[in-house]
Amino acid sequence: MTKEPPQKSRERVKELLRNLQENICNGLEKLDSQEKFNRESWIRPEGGGGISRVLKNGLVFEQAGVNFSEVYGKELPESIISQRPEAKGHEWFATGTSMVLHPRNPFVPTVHLNYRYFEAGPVWWFGGGADLTPFYPYLSDIKNFHEKHLEACNQINLNLHKVFKPWCDEYFYLKHRQESRGIGGIFYDYQDGSGDIYKGNKQNGNAYRISQEIGEINLDWEDLFLLAKNCGNAFLPAYEPIVLKRMNQSYSDNERKFQLYRRGRYVEFNLVWDRGTIFGLQTNGRTESILMSLPPLARWEYGFNAIENTREDLLTKVFTKPQDWLNDIELEKYCKEKNIYD
Repeated sequence: MTKEPPQKSRERVKELLRNLQENICNGLEKLDSQEKFNRESWIRPEGGGGISRVLKNGLVFEQAGVNFSEVYGKELPESIISQRPEAKGHEWFATGTSMVLHPRNPFVPTVHLNYRYFEAGPVWWFGGGADLTPFYPYLSDIKNFHEKHLEACNQINLNLHKVFKPWCDEYFYLKHRQESRGIGGIFYDYQDGSGDIYKGNKQNGNAYRISQEIGEINLDWEDLFLLAKNCGNAFLPAYEPIVLKRMNQSYSDNERKFQLYRRGRYVEFNLVWDRGTIFGLQTNGRTESILMSLPPLARWEYGFNAIENTREDLLTKVFTKPQDWLNDIELEKYCKEKNIYD
């Protein structure tokens, strides 16, 4: 195990993540221009608490939630012990900022962000990431989102994004549907300075393979703190241009219905597969804050099949499959031919 965290490590991460929540909320309020975030502080009886900020019925955002939490306790849930058994028997501390935005317009993608930090005895780690879930995607939007997060990772190490991008594709995957939740972004977890970057469970996947080819990447606590800061600060530049470009685009009732149908997939992932949701519920977190990631409206339709070669059909055939969004020339050519590039 790597050396212990520096003094005041918890306070430094808490300040970073509280500032991230504040900056993102300020930026989103400017984008929406109609509604403001309601702020609600809460206390966890077992230890800790947080701040939930929710914007509802806005001009741009049908619902937007940005949470900050710091929680601690004496007994860890099994979901953590199974991943890091050496943490068992130690008092623990966790802090994080998480966000899910559900825009009103079907052409503005849903988006998720989460950056977090954990300590328990000799164990500590950083985790986080951001991913985009468009319903009517354009490749230029996707490229911007990935480019900004690539730049943030590259400021720390040029090999990180090579692992974090496929790891995101791997994590945000609905196994029961055999499709990706969206077009990905970055995802990392259990980063403790040990040199082993990939900490996932898929030993036959691209993230593991690439990490083995790269070998160890020696990052210390300060490097990982900076990684969280860089990636968190990359969010608004990655997402804001997409919102500004798409927020006033006209849409039909059928496009709205398809958005609500695909939101159902988002609900399925968060309730069935998401480890953050499971951890929050297992540690008696605030249920309203944990489930604020769910959309205000969604729908399910039995046996839905999109008409061939429609935008809805292209979403499931192209944009729910992991792709090399930044470098695939054939994909770029295809999207331009189909008028779904810009």
